[in-house]
Amino acid sequence: MKCDVLILGGGGAGLAAAVAAARARARTVLIERHGTLGGMATAALVHSICGLYLLREEPGAILAHRGIPGEFAARLLRVGAAHPPVRMGRVDVLPHHPTGFAAVADHWTAECANLEIHLHTELIAAAGTERVESVETICRGQRRTFEPQAVVDASGDAILTHLAGGATEKAPAERLQRPAYIFALHTVDVSALGDDGRIQIAHQIVHAVRAGALEPGCLGAQIRATGWGAEVLVTIDLAAGPAYDPTDPPQLTSLEQEGRRLATQLAHFLRAEHPAFRQSAIGTWPARVGIRESRRVQGRATITSDAVRQGTIADDEVARGTWPIESRERATGPRWIFPEANRPTSIPLGALHAATLANLWTAGRCLSCDHEAQAALRVIGTCLATGQAAGLAAALQADGQDANAKGVRRQIETVLVPEEERWA
Repeated sequence: MKCDVLILGGGGAGLAAAVAAARARARTVLIERHGTLGGMATAALVHSICGLYLLREEPGAILAHRGIPGEFAARLLRVGAAHPPVRMGRVDVLPHHPTGFAAVADHWTAECANLEIHLHTELIAAAGTERVESVETICRGQRRTFEPQAVVDASGDAILTHLAGGATEKAPAERLQRPAYIFALHTVDVSALGDDGRIQIAHQIVHAVRAGALEPGCLGAQIRATGWGAEVLVTIDLAAGPAYDPTDPPQLTSLEQEGRRLATQLAHFLRAEHPAFRQSAIGTWPARVGIRESRRVQGRATITSDAVRQGTIADDEVARGTWPIESRERATGPRWIFPEANRPTSIPLGALHAATLANLWTAGRCLSCDHEAQAALRVIGTCLATGQAAGLAAALQADGQDANAKGVRRQIETVLVPEEERWA
């Protein structure tokens, strides 16, 4: 099967890349291993879109990106799948519901005439020298081979780059961002979960851990009402261990089981000990544990933590990062580092172009950056922004054009922004 652009991964980055490439008239194929699009926002139940808005001291969310990020946010809001942006400390986020995110993604991609989607499909091989010539996928024992002109690795784990023999890197195990496990509790009295209520619950959990009634892994659990009925989503950061490897099957299995064990334990405790949870029950498990960091692609440019801290401007900028460094190297909560004067991080096109494979582009959490920079650039809003840039670059390359930053920026304004303005 021949196509112009093949994209691996249907999370925020892959979604944006697929829609952008298809709107640029490229015959586009999107490969996704789950049964829904959305990646972390649906399969892992991540329920806030971070990185959509400029960092600023004053309240009032201001969109940071042109094109797809703003359009997708507007679509979510228009159908009631998201609430208006809220201020959380020094940042603004867009609360959304994972089921609504998945439904909007389906409608959004269905509008693209040049886009073909393969769900429940895994990449198993990639072939070529100095460029990706073909990729092989499998779905329930059925194999398919695609011959794309350009590819986008939006897998989060740099799977396509790895299988194609491209250069990747990964932080030491002890420094990798710890994973999260998010689950839903239903039939909760959410009126009792204001700031004071959540502080009281946090104290109860601490006392229960000290008394041996809860495992230490429950410490730091975050409980947030979704705003859709009597539902809350609970986030537990998992310790993962000193030899943590998010690409190792036994370790991933252990993380899923640990997450469910801790979630069940915590749910039973809350139901027994807090009146707001007397009628509660676990309503939804995630389809997968939330991996925050894995392999990263080595690109033709690398975004450093210094660039994030200082807000350095790149000549070939095609996207921006507008989230602080949110380091979660320990399962005890984040360590925040804000950029100087709240300046955005300039994302150059070279950070989305593989160093060793001419037709491979990347977006999302596996883009080319160092470990600390990744802690700022992995969020969904930035994934949407880098995805649209990578998708447009791949479409330009597949059409035989020079895929440079100027051309990508022009495509954002001419191909994507008119649609964004229709939804504003």
